[in-house]
Amino acid sequence: MKTEKARIGDMPEIHKLVNSFADKGEMLHRPLSELYENIRDFYVARDESGIIACVALHILWSDLAEIKSLAVAREQQDKGLGQALMDACLREARELGIATLFCLTYRPAFFERFGFQQIEVMKLPRKVWGECQRCAKFPNCDETALVLPLSGQSIQEITGAASFA
Repeated sequence: MKTEKARIGDMPEIHKLVNSFADKGEMLHRPLSELYENIRDFYVARDESGIIACVALHILWSDLAEIKSLAVAREQQDKGLGQALMDACLREARELGIATLFCLTYRPAFFERFGFQQIEVMKLPRKVWGECQRCAKFPNCDETALVLPLSGQSIQEITGAASFA
């Protein structure tokens, strides 16, 4: 399955896909306006019926990006779409020179397959909290925080890095 950057016409389908999981408490809801504002972050997989999977690589700072809104339609799961979307994000992050990726998820095992390691959510840099403050679950986040160093640093070096202040 081919992954590609999202297009304007994809956003309503991405909105529907992401929020179908959010309605079940499996990820956070995303307003359509936010998706349009961040269209350049998104990769999609599609078939003849439309969008069947999506993910976003959201840049937060010169050394930090978030993987978010990873969703694969239920009937399309276990076909390698999540892997293909993550590969696209990892490739782009490396090409951009991003030192660290992080994610907040209810499915940490999926991300651990790519080398992400769990950390305490409060150890994430303050830069990530802007969006969290709009969340209905803030400050009692029940997602698992994970980080992936792309720069060769250890998790301890990353969580104590000055650029995270």
